[in-house]
Amino acid sequence: MSIERVDSASDDRLADYRDLTDVALRRVLEPEGGLYIAESAKVIARAIAAGHRPRSVLVQEKWLDEIRMLVADPAVPVFVVTPDVAESLTGYAVHRGALASMHRPQLPSVADVVADARLVVVLEDIVDHTNVGAIFRAAAGLGADAVLVSPRCADPLYRRSVRVSMGTVFQVPWTRLPEWGTARTELHDAGFHLAALALSDDAVSLDTFDATRPERVALLLGAEGDGLSRAALAAADTVVTIPMAGGVDSLNVAAASAVALWQLRAR
Repeated sequence: MSIERVDSASDDRLADYRDLTDVALRRVLEPEGGLYIAESAKVIARAIAAGHRPRSVLVQEKWLDEIRMLVADPAVPVFVVTPDVAESLTGYAVHRGALASMHRPQLPSVADVVADARLVVVLEDIVDHTNVGAIFRAAAGLGADAVLVSPRCADPLYRRSVRVSMGTVFQVPWTRLPEWGTARTELHDAGFHLAALALSDDAVSLDTFDATRPERVALLLGAEGDGLSRAALAAADTVVTIPMAGGVDSLNVAAASAVALWQLRAR
């Protein structure tokens, strides 16, 4: 790696890291097939282990040795900055020591992602990056084989999603689905039973569904508030619900994903 010490947040070499709190700017800097930001040495290590390539690294001096062990490519510049420059640049205190501007890998096909899967999670239009990251963490920890995200779902490689997932977005295979008219056919052709987690008069309880569960299940999860769309519910083979108590009708989508994945885990 090439070490370059930078003493100004306005330096053009640091453009990838500027104004990380501005979502609109991140969309400009992170187009599909463009870049994403990995935060912390642990997350950077998982991204590199997954085959992702860093374009550059931003690090404070006291974490430089840790980054030396991760980034072997001499063509990758490592920008060393003071804590004040890092905070001025990103808009927040960078407590985790390092950020990396990563090249976004090309997404695989749906068929490739689900080829050997038995349990996949489908995220429809979940726009909260924290929920997306938390669901990926649940998927990794509870044995889901893959995650599929709708065209309008939040980006799993957005900085907050990556951070909340603890880097498991690099561990769980994922890709984007087409619209439901095509997605339903692709999943059925691959042998998946589509189970929509939703409130409905004809819903079956999660434990009842699990007792006779099909061999391959795609678990559909919708956004907070609105839940799954009519198109998703129409595409589903079964509507499944988590029995609740105490006058509560549902859980946060990330919590619901963890409950459902635990119930449907491989025994």
